[in-house]
Amino acid sequence: MKHPLILSLLLVLSCFAVAGDHSPVRPQKVSTFSIVARDPATGQMGIAVASRYFSVGSVVPWAEANVGAVATQADVNVGYGPKALELLRLGLTAQEVADRLLAEDTFPGKDGRQFGIVDAKGNAVTYTAPHAPNWAGGQKGSNWAAQGNILAGPQVPEAMGKAFDATQGELAEKLYAALKAGDSVGGDKRGRQSASMLIVCKECGRNTNNDRYLYINVDDNPDPFKELRRLLDAALANNYGDQAYKLFEIKKITEARKAAEKAANYSPTNSDSHMDLGFFDYLAGDKKAALEEFEKAKKLDPNFRQQWEAEVSFEKDFAPIKEDKEFMNKLFPEHD
Repeated sequence: MKHPLILSLLLVLSCFAVAGDHSPVRPQKVSTFSIVARDPATGQMGIAVASRYFSVGSVVPWAEANVGAVATQADVNVGYGPKALELLRLGLTAQEVADRLLAEDTFPGKDGRQFGIVDAKGNAVTYTAPHAPNWAGGQKGSNWAAQGNILAGPQVPEAMGKAFDATQGELAEKLYAALKAGDSVGGDKRGRQSASMLIVCKECGRNTNNDRYLYINVDDNPDPFKELRRLLDAALANNYGDQAYKLFEIKKITEARKAAEKAANYSPTNSDSHMDLGFFDYLAGDKKAALEEFEKAKKLDPNFRQQWEAEVSFEKDFAPIKEDKEFMNKLFPEHD
């Protein structure tokens, strides 16, 4: 009978022999390209990011309304996100925050960090440590900073900045355009997997007391840009629909109508969006437009009349439409 100690040693050696047949598992770095930005017209701040990395939105984007936006990546110290926002909240500029983050970083891998910061005044910083995975670097402009690592080359952040500046419209569209531009010139040279967008502004989100305008994530998808676009359209449609009813509640019909029109544009196959716009068109005195929107909703929803009746019953301001017999005959002819 063998000695127990010898058996134990043999068991340990056999485990190492088996382990030697497999490559060691190494921690994966967050390699990505991102842009942090501020819209001076609205005060919105946000981040858009893409990577060949699972669920990049759970690691990179950080933002707080009227404070700033931060992207943490490469050999990432995730604590940079909340710490940066805390320092910005105290009144430090983006550059001062960057200096403090690096000075106080005691975790391993500091020479591989990368981050971007924009503060509430539009001051922007992009930082890439000397040992961040190549190619790594960034660019900054007025109200934005773009950066990335394991990229096809410097053309990626350059294209992102140009697209951001050239794109008209709200911050979400500018951020998406920047991300697409980065991808079009090579993006993350390992390929695609996930993407995320986070935008904040004071009490601009859906429902009540919500500073998060949108937060959409594609965690694992062979074409994250297509899915991010779909989610962005859905998010903006819901946001504008929510804005429309908030404006309607305070009797700003013209503004409510404009918001409802944007919601319908972002969700052209959603019958509810067209129906809502139809109601606001009618209240604004444009019966022709109202009928056109109701007809669009009718084609999309076989139960349109039931939904329409329910909406009119619920919202008393819509009730007078039922008394408009000429309009009702056009909307619901006798043969319907």
